Amino acid sequence: MDEGCLMKKALITTIPFGFYDPTSLNLLHTNAIESTINPFNQKIKESQLKEMIYDYDYLIAGTEPITESVLKNAEKLALIARVGVGYNNIDLDYAKSKNIKITYIPDGPDAAVADLTIGLIYSLLRATHISNLKLHRGEWQRHIGRRIQECKVGIIGAGKIGFRVATELEKIGTKSILLCDLEQSTSLINHPSMKWADINEVINSCDVLTFHLPLTSKTENLISEKELLMMKKDAVIINTSRGGIINEDDLYKVLESGHLFGVALDVFREEPYSGKLIDIDRCLLTAHTASMTIDCRNYMEIEAVKEVIRHSNGESLKCEIPAI
Repeated sequence: MDEGCLMKKALITTIPFGFYDPTSLNLLHTNAIESTINPFNQKIKESQLKEMIYDYDYLIAGTEPITESVLKNAEKLALIARVGVGYNNIDLDYAKSKNIKITYIPDGPDAAVADLTIGLIYSLLRATHISNLKLHRGEWQRHIGRRIQECKVGIIGAGKIGFRVATELEKIGTKSILLCDLEQSTSLINHPSMKWADINEVINSCDVLTFHLPLTSKTENLISEKELLMMKKDAVIINTSRGGIINEDDLYKVLESGHLFGVALDVFREEPYSGKLIDIDRCLLTAHTASMTIDCRNYMEIEAVKEVIRHSNGESLKCEIPAI
């Protein structure tokens, strides 16, 4: 076969992929791009990715660590297509030095993440996760909870997902929603339940605090023991954005002291998570599943593959990450 006709190769590390809808895999095949799906059936480790990456032109990636060490072995890699919105797992500077392009899906997970966030709020406020645990242990215990409509909700990070959560909460009758962001970029003129507030007001006054932030040098350990103890004793916290924003050791210490009614975490500094918070019943823990709905996964998989195809065809990329 002529060298110019050789099939390009894509390594797919995010799983499941093409499980519910094979369209994404069919698109790769139709465009003469050979694909290999993560063979480990779990989040791929840095060492495993380092061994596999050397012969691939494209990486269709999840949240696994794509470090300088990995990228040094990526002799042919031209594009990393993130199946998702975050890219803090990628060494952006080193990728740029090797002229590796990076794309993401900025609007992909909005609805799915907002759905899970609101579901977690409901569960925490009514302690349904605790009731479930106790009944499985043979304990019959009823809990007095609160209605979300009667709570003051603070949303830290009012971008696409955070504002989606706010509008959904408003639709179901939540009367007081405080938004906190670096930029107050959205007009609230048609949203009487919402107002902008600084982070201290949100932390001090809200019954529910939900986080929708990227992990950056400014947001890492944004919430530590000091901030946790500033919150109401019966407040609940939800984080469906990125691990590392809430200091997990401090959170464990504060929960052990009896402060806070409950916490729901879908993301962790190290994933898969196996830390101390597992031992606290008031912690509702999920395995980074916020975007894991059939419609959301299908959309993000197909959009990531389309970016690979655009690059393969020499076309402009649709959603290259912002300049660094």
